[in-house]
Amino acid sequence: MADDKVFRGLMTALVTPFDDDQSIDKKAWEKHLDYQLEGGVDGLVVCGTTGESPTFSDEEFEYLVKSAVKKAGGKCPVIAGSGTNATNKSIHRSKIARDAGADGLLIVAPYYNKPTQRGLVKHYTTIADAVDIPLIVYNVPGRTSVNILPHTVAELARHPNTVAVKEASGNISQVMDVIDAVPHDFTVLSGDDAMTQPLIPTGGHGVISVASNALPAPMRAWLDSLRAGDFPAAREQLRPLLPVFEATFAEPNPIPVKAACALMGLMELHYRLPLVPPTERTLNQLRQVLQPFGVLEEAA
Repeated sequence: MADDKVFRGLMTALVTPFDDDQSIDKKAWEKHLDYQLEGGVDGLVVCGTTGESPTFSDEEFEYLVKSAVKKAGGKCPVIAGSGTNATNKSIHRSKIARDAGADGLLIVAPYYNKPTQRGLVKHYTTIADAVDIPLIVYNVPGRTSVNILPHTVAELARHPNTVAVKEASGNISQVMDVIDAVPHDFTVLSGDDAMTQPLIPTGGHGVISVASNALPAPMRAWLDSLRAGDFPAAREQLRPLLPVFEATFAEPNPIPVKAACALMGLMELHYRLPLVPPTERTLNQLRQVLQPFGVLEEAA
């Protein structure tokens, strides 16, 4: 089993490039993985909802995990988003991820079902019992309509396979309650780029980032300052990033951040329905906020 401490720092929730026929663009995928590793990320999160995972077949899921593991080559962990709103399907996907070489699993709270807190405990512990690699609980009530409460996270943290939580509730008070409720060696990660600045000083350990798809190196520098306690430097590094955080959520994720990657020449602008390309207004906003970083393709 991987050490839970490897799931700390900057990890990118990777977008998935597609060709115009809706198949995975394998060449662009390899290019994007290289870009992330060159940018110094601490982990690759593959097949999360930012990657449009609900649209994947098992074969596509397996390919994406295997190729990321091969590309990482042990330099950083690969975490697979194997959570669904069906416990048995989540176990099935988790076993595929394990066999494909993933170092850990990211399990989103069941969406649409709206389980009780007791149901959440049963869901997560059943998965953790079934697959012997570390599991990260993912709380994002704005997308799932269920909030994993601090006392539930604390109960889940007792399971030896449950090593971390990705907290995207948007409620810093709740995040602080989570940090207080869990053991000191349990990892608390921000699931919201903008929430990372207050989370790190209060005991958080890193971020699973959307914006680092486009800007891994600036995000890594900012997070390094935060984790070193150099808060004046971190505030200055955050200034140009804040407009990027805003722009990458101008429309539902991952529409804008994938468009940002396309504007940078990392991939083509293709989505799988029901997602569609962003408006020209969003594209112009993305161009404006990315321009200071010098990453735009000339034609963009």
